[in-house]
Amino acid sequence: MRRTTLMTAVAAGLSGALVLTACGGGASNGGGDSGQVVFWDTSGSGEHPVFAKLAQDCATKGGYQVKVEQVAFDQALPNYKTAAQGGQGPDVLRAEVAWVAQLAKNGLIADLSATDLAKDTGDFLDVPLGSTKYDGKTYGVPQVTDTLALLYNKKLLADAGVEPPRTWAEIKAAAAKLGGTKTFFVNNDAYYALPFIYGEGGDLLDTANKKIVVNSEQNVRALSTAKDLIDSGAAQTALDQTNSYNNMKAAFAAGQVAMVVDGPWAVVDLLKGEAFTDPANLGIAPVPGATEGKGSAPVGGHDYVIRQGTRAKDSATKFIACMSSAESQATVAKELGLLPTRKSVYDNPEVKAQSVVAAFAPVVEQAHARPWVPEGGQLFDPMKISYADVLAGTKQPKAALDELAKTYHDQVVPDYAQG
Repeated sequence: MRRTTLMTAVAAGLSGALVLTACGGGASNGGGDSGQVVFWDTSGSGEHPVFAKLAQDCATKGGYQVKVEQVAFDQALPNYKTAAQGGQGPDVLRAEVAWVAQLAKNGLIADLSATDLAKDTGDFLDVPLGSTKYDGKTYGVPQVTDTLALLYNKKLLADAGVEPPRTWAEIKAAAAKLGGTKTFFVNNDAYYALPFIYGEGGDLLDTANKKIVVNSEQNVRALSTAKDLIDSGAAQTALDQTNSYNNMKAAFAAGQVAMVVDGPWAVVDLLKGEAFTDPANLGIAPVPGATEGKGSAPVGGHDYVIRQGTRAKDSATKFIACMSSAESQATVAKELGLLPTRKSVYDNPEVKAQSVVAAFAPVVEQAHARPWVPEGGQLFDPMKISYADVLAGTKQPKAALDELAKTYHDQVVPDYAQG
């Protein structure tokens, strides 16, 4: 989600049609005979023009052609799998980090271990780089990364004499000064449960030992904390999951709630709201934790991958090297406020001057890796139901998580032991 379940909701508003840009023609069948790279860009409408221009610039410099096709995020994975299984599809795909291991296991993306793309990777952040690996091999190159942070209304907090909270307990304590449920909005979505879980030292899977740990004591405490914020009157939520995220953004943008947890992708829309006509009023801080300094949020983002069997692998390799270069990442950071995956880009003076990137830089350093397994993307839909049950009060955290562990074992990772 990026942000898994969230991105499905966000992308649902995009057109399902493919928007063709850049130069070149022909179908999405590799087009390698003419030195053409077909690139499926799964970014949103506000981001796509920047990536499309970068793609054309890279092709011009590299001496090949590129054809950029914008594909709605929520349709990209099933469309790619169907096409690639028939030897069709793009040469390069902008893949969500959770897709890489799945596509690699299914033999639908190329092993890049022997290419230049797998060399000299020391400039990449460790956690995003981890998402490109499967079974000891390299299958992708990190494009952008993201995570969740505490976003807060500076004026509301300052007027109430409240400092940005560093623990969930501090959010609860601040409610008396910030108007009770107007203090914080708990988004009713599985991805947004992860800061509570990671902040308690919990996780969903122990991949090293192939164990399901979603129903651990740490996770029971984590979900209990989220529910307690609501029960204590310090937070609100939306029981309707379909509208929870949009309701959270709308309330925060209008100044009706003082704090939310969200990612860098939300900033553009939030700054259109009444509360942030002055962009300087938007504060960004690391997510709170169970104890001070222990907050941690999940890593999202996207990777570039190459379709297995493409006839344009050499040009595709050059294309990805250019698109993931420090220069290209700096352009994306400056123009879109998206977070680079290269360490060196954060030292670029112009990137440092980009307020969103600068604010999220320390948050990224604390970000927690998700389980980079082929089934990683399938962990969230059943978890969303369990989290909703807990927040609604229809199930206790322990019971909900025990049921979730069983669902994981029965339907997602049957070869994992239940912890």
